[in-house]
Amino acid sequence: MESSARKFVLFDFDGVIADSLALSYEITRSFNPEVDEEKYRRLYEGNIYDSISKLPGWHPGHPEEYFKRFSPRMKDEVHLAQGMDDVIKKLAATYTLAIISSTPTAGIQWFLAKHGLTEYFADILGRDVHHSKVEKMRMVFEKHKTIAQHCVFITDTLGDMREAQAHEMGAIGTSWGVHPRETLEKGIPFRIVEHARELPDAVDDYFARATV
Repeated sequence: MESSARKFVLFDFDGVIADSLALSYEITRSFNPEVDEEKYRRLYEGNIYDSISKLPGWHPGHPEEYFKRFSPRMKDEVHLAQGMDDVIKKLAATYTLAIISSTPTAGIQWFLAKHGLTEYFADILGRDVHHSKVEKMRMVFEKHKTIAQHCVFITDTLGDMREAQAHEMGAIGTSWGVHPRETLEKGIPFRIVEHARELPDAVDDYFARATV
């Protein structure tokens, strides 16, 4: 493909677009009281569904039970991360945007509609599509006839970066979510940003770094 080929910005949802960390942690502890904040953050160093399946007392129905508690409260307790509305609109003017998330697609769609952001995303692939973000990335490639080198993943977790690395896709880390800078650095991201307003420049620089 030529360097002028369409470029794609793939977003994680929780922790990047939605400020859902506090609610997610609270509900996770309601199932597993032994999970303190440090252990909770470590769950996201790999695929979250693989990680929670290894917790003591886990059973296959836990994810569904989790979202039965999370989804109703999300409507009142989860807010748009500061500045992300402007960032999404700005990026959508140049790139094709998609969300790849471990949250159910319907909840993401509701949240985007609430904030007037639905029209800016070409695809929303939640947990109901597949539990693996590696596979959901592959679905984006196939649907849009693109390749990993024409995509970048914006995420707040090391686990997501590792899933992107399975495709040799670059990542940009956001420090306002689950993982602090020192953890994100283990994923060797292109850049780690401290504020949402830094994302457009980071994405532009990522795609300008070389002819792909």
